[in-house]
Amino acid sequence: MKETANTLATGPVPTDAGPFRAIDRLREAMAAGFGTGVSPLALGMALMDWSAHLAAAPGKRLELADKAARETAALLAHAAALAADPAAEPVIRPPPQDRRFAAAAWQNPPFSLWAQGFLLARQWWQEATRDVPGVDPHRQNLLSAMVQQWLDMASPANLPFTNPEVIARTLQTGGLNQWMGMRNWAEDMARLAAGKPPVGAEQFRVGHEVAASPGKVVYRNHLIELIQYAPATDTVLAEPVLLVPAWIMKYYILDLSPENSLVRHLVGAGHTVFCISWRNPTAEDRDLTLEDYRSLGVMAAVDAISAILPGRGIHAAGYCLGGTLLAIAAAAMGGARDDRLASVSLLAAQTDFAEPGELGLFIDHDQLNSLESAMRQRGYLTAEQMLGAFRFLRSNDLIWSRMVRAYLMGEREPMTDMLAWSSDSTRMPYRMQGEYLRRFYLENALAGDRLLADGRPVALRNIRAPVFAVGTEEDYVAPWRSVYRLHCLSDAELTFVLGDRDHLAGIILDPAGPGHHRIATRGRDGTCLPPDDWLHAAALREGCWWPAWIDWLARHSAAERVAPPGMGAAAAGYPALEDAPGSYVRQR
Repeated sequence: MKETANTLATGPVPTDAGPFRAIDRLREAMAAGFGTGVSPLALGMALMDWSAHLAAAPGKRLELADKAARETAALLAHAAALAADPAAEPVIRPPPQDRRFAAAAWQNPPFSLWAQGFLLARQWWQEATRDVPGVDPHRQNLLSAMVQQWLDMASPANLPFTNPEVIARTLQTGGLNQWMGMRNWAEDMARLAAGKPPVGAEQFRVGHEVAASPGKVVYRNHLIELIQYAPATDTVLAEPVLLVPAWIMKYYILDLSPENSLVRHLVGAGHTVFCISWRNPTAEDRDLTLEDYRSLGVMAAVDAISAILPGRGIHAAGYCLGGTLLAIAAAAMGGARDDRLASVSLLAAQTDFAEPGELGLFIDHDQLNSLESAMRQRGYLTAEQMLGAFRFLRSNDLIWSRMVRAYLMGEREPMTDMLAWSSDSTRMPYRMQGEYLRRFYLENALAGDRLLADGRPVALRNIRAPVFAVGTEEDYVAPWRSVYRLHCLSDAELTFVLGDRDHLAGIILDPAGPGHHRIATRGRDGTCLPPDDWLHAAALREGCWWPAWIDWLARHSAAERVAPPGMGAAAAGYPALEDAPGSYVRQR
């Protein structure tokens, strides 16, 4: 493996400190996660902080007691009103995104009373764990999230005798749904134990139903394969497009089924497209660093494209953490006066982690210390550990609702290309993942100009190429206001788009489907507006943002189109090695 002399100023990496420290690391590794990715010590400290300050706040306790009394009285009054008017207005309604109680059967007593009682209790506990004077904000958010998870676990929607949909299904099938549910559970447990993907994922085979865009692997090193896709038009824009996916995912999120393949859409619009496919690390890769991912990843791909298509600018686009890595590489290139990037597109990618969103619940010094101890033993962060965090954040959608459907209703959720892709996950090297979490989430070093690449400071204001940045309204991984903060870090021309939906569905979508987005461009050295001011000023457009991006790329390309290039360049040392999707994407 290539050794790098300069790193991204990652600071000291934990090292062995004798047998006494080894005992601590063993305890931390055993406790890490606690089944949710949350350190038990961090949760215990949050509980003590909250309970001590609540005990010292008589006003807050009286407020909560008053609220409990009023809500109980309101629910009892509503129960009495139902005797005279079955259509009486409920005391509380679930938020729009909560679909647990949407079915008509939930509108009738006693189920409606159980649902309202649960929602009132959930609301009371949310207020009880927030705004307690003196509680550390991070601990407050952590405890509040955990309490909500514990309550959601006991939701009447999750219990077979309090869910009217399950009861109706049981009566309709004569209990067959219970048998089907047990069979589904046994099948899922067997697949989990064997390391197999979920039922139905086999319908989406890599290289056939997904990752099927034709192309060639034209470069390979220890960390990446670079795929060049075959042209689909008689002429192409002169400047190629480089796609940089996040290293925590298989690259073909950008090349799913034909109707929602970003690769296929770009090729169809006349672009020559290259895409990085990351290696799935093993324990042998434990010492890969962020600098390796920049130099062996983004920069190696840029060098290869420059050799294959010399003299042409490159439109580089990064998704999620791939966008963060691309921003680092682009800033380093700008600082070195390397002008090979014609534009930079950052899709749901953060550069300022001051407001990291809900994932920040899992990142503090104690939790990172536990996570590093767990990663140290294996040499990597497992996919299940990473997926556990995402499932925790959206447990209603990603855990409980699916369990109710599969195990209580006895029905399988239809498999989709995106669900199949999400089960085909990757690992993260120990050293790189620790550096990333510590330097970005804890220290916000990128926004503070405290990273080094090739011995030079990484300053986002050094990005000179025009920037196209995308955030999505419901993104809990990279909240759009956090993505928007690039306005205040870069002086480049910046077009910002706010799409609908979430981190995945707001980026990977069917361009012919329904949707909307807002878009506005700030000129070079323009003013950084507060995000809410931008929201009111930006133009609202119907449809997805892909066509706007395609038009933007065309405007920042040479006017004259050229003949499609060949696949790779053997004379320059970049021959076609094998057909897309290559070998790395198939690594388990």
